[in-house]
Amino acid sequence: MLTLGRIWNIFLLWISYRLSLLFRSVIHWGKPFALSFEPTTSCNLRCPECPSGLRSFSRPTGMLDHTFYKKVIDQCRSHLSYLILYFQGEPYLHPGFTNLIQYANQKGIYTATSTNAHFLNDDLARETIISGLKKIIISIDGTDQDTYEKYRIGGDYEKVVAGIRRLLYWKHKLNRRNPRIILQFLVFSSNQHQIQEIKKLGRALKVDAVHIKTAQIYNLENASTLVPDNGKFSRYKKVNGKYKIKNKLKNQCWRSWSSSVITWDGKVVPCCFDKDAHYVFGDLNVSSFSEIWSNIEVSGFRAKILDSRSNVDICRNCTEGSKVFAN
Repeated sequence: MLTLGRIWNIFLLWISYRLSLLFRSVIHWGKPFALSFEPTTSCNLRCPECPSGLRSFSRPTGMLDHTFYKKVIDQCRSHLSYLILYFQGEPYLHPGFTNLIQYANQKGIYTATSTNAHFLNDDLARETIISGLKKIIISIDGTDQDTYEKYRIGGDYEKVVAGIRRLLYWKHKLNRRNPRIILQFLVFSSNQHQIQEIKKLGRALKVDAVHIKTAQIYNLENASTLVPDNGKFSRYKKVNGKYKIKNKLKNQCWRSWSSSVITWDGKVVPCCFDKDAHYVFGDLNVSSFSEIWSNIEVSGFRAKILDSRSNVDICRNCTEGSKVFAN
């Protein structure tokens, strides 16, 4: 999947980023090698630290149009190496989700997604394997119903495990190497006692990996009820009785040079921390991706990063440059 053109593009991104850090001035060559494309903002769960779960978006909820998606992928295919079909929402709620995967796979683009796995019935599990998806992250923050639903409100633990088993069955049945199936366990105070159990579950199911991940907390005023006791599993530390992020927020961000996010309705935003699309660089319904990627809004945002990242609100809770996986 790494063609000579894509390799050259990654090199241009990397060298321009390093020069920007050296001279503390925006230098940018190339186009993003990675994109996140949002299939939908809709979600079936009510997770308390997620805008989709809280239904708290100020931006509209909707479904990605397949024709529009294909147009954007065609614009980006020469430089795009990695596509995450996920931003907010549950991607499998999109009625043509596996078709989105398949189209990018046909263009030689590495595809990944993240799901709560409630919709992986037999047909969708089989279609997922056939689609050519390369990686699927399954969020499972507990090893029994009582613990799982403390964060995944409205979720069904047994349904998630059954969905994982179906994926594994069809992967074996169809004799496919992909997708890599990864269990992701966000650590909260409510589930920190099950870290060893989730690893045991991963071994029993024979998934490809289990990732123990620190959780992002939006409302730090209420963090005491969510943050685990063991600091190894937290992005935050207590200072003068209040929680703050451990990350030192250096004035740099590789993501701002190398990747971007596209909302379901075509807005281009900086990264996955801009969940409500406050920093819109442009609209792909009226401009091409190339036009947006080189415009003054993008350049101005990178300049803010180099000047003072702590002055950019979406950066203040960001883990760029710090460790988010504890295992």
